[in-house]
Amino acid sequence: MQNPNILLVYTGGTIGMIKDADTGALRAFDFDSILTRIPEIRLLDCNIETISFEEPIDSSNMNPKFWADIAQIVEVNYQSFDGFVILHGSDTMSYSASALSFLLENLEKPVIFTGSQLPIGDLRTDAKENLITSIQMASLQQDGLPVIREVGLYFEYKLYRGNRTTKINAEHFEAFESFNYPNLAESGVHLNINKEYLWRSKSTNQLVVRTNMNTNVGILKLFPGISKAFVETILNSETLEGLILETYGAGNATTEKWFVELLKKAISKGLHIVNVSQCAGGSVNMGQYETSSELKSIGVISGKDITTEAAITKLMYLLGEKIPTSEFKKTFETSLRGELT
Repeated sequence: MQNPNILLVYTGGTIGMIKDADTGALRAFDFDSILTRIPEIRLLDCNIETISFEEPIDSSNMNPKFWADIAQIVEVNYQSFDGFVILHGSDTMSYSASALSFLLENLEKPVIFTGSQLPIGDLRTDAKENLITSIQMASLQQDGLPVIREVGLYFEYKLYRGNRTTKINAEHFEAFESFNYPNLAESGVHLNINKEYLWRSKSTNQLVVRTNMNTNVGILKLFPGISKAFVETILNSETLEGLILETYGAGNATTEKWFVELLKKAISKGLHIVNVSQCAGGSVNMGQYETSSELKSIGVISGKDITTEAAITKLMYLLGEKIPTSEFKKTFETSLRGELT
């Protein structure tokens, strides 16, 4: 059997920086010399090639144009490589991993996002372990087929489903968590794959890359004392087509008459409103309490146990695909890539 071919795609972020020993300043790392910087990669049973954005970006500047660029890199190289590792800044990595899961329809190969909290040249860096193990995860094969066939996110010894993740810490190496779905794999002395949790596409069709994302969306987080004027301003935005409503607990919101009426009016005008819990774990269950029953009755979409990151990117994706209004609610509440239970 031939060794798997893996493509490293560097978009930017801390993992691609090295610290100047004299000045302490961070500068971009030349990925053509990756084998010199990380000689351990030579021990991996795979062939590795690298590609980088012409101008690597900080992940704070990530947007749908760059998501489309990543998706198209995967598309162009799909037949030549067995797996892809996307090197990305950690701040918006969960958004990007969620977005790519929707853009890459019928994906049958691993696309694994990773990054680091410290630069690759730092003495205590987490970059080497994250990079090396991500390559190993992308290289796993059984009976000539990839073991991982979805968009994943690997960080600090754990591989997660990308569209189930949230960044939870800006300082610890354990920066990500998947509160509502088990890990896909764990790295220890051995790589332990939780095969029962891996995504398997129900389609046998070829990869389809969809890059039309509609950014006329927003997120409204409820808080005690939120005013009518503020909500009204958001809902009356002329370009707004979709809204993520971050509610309390299991999808609860104030029962103030003005609040419900504003939402009802907006929905009647064609605005798609998705109910997502502010809680890191758990699920929206509209109708469980009186404070969510009215939301259900006026047609608010249930986000169930989806993350905010996956909800906003799924909203962009479905709006971009111009899903008919009559089918939008049902489509959003359906798991397309394992993003909700």
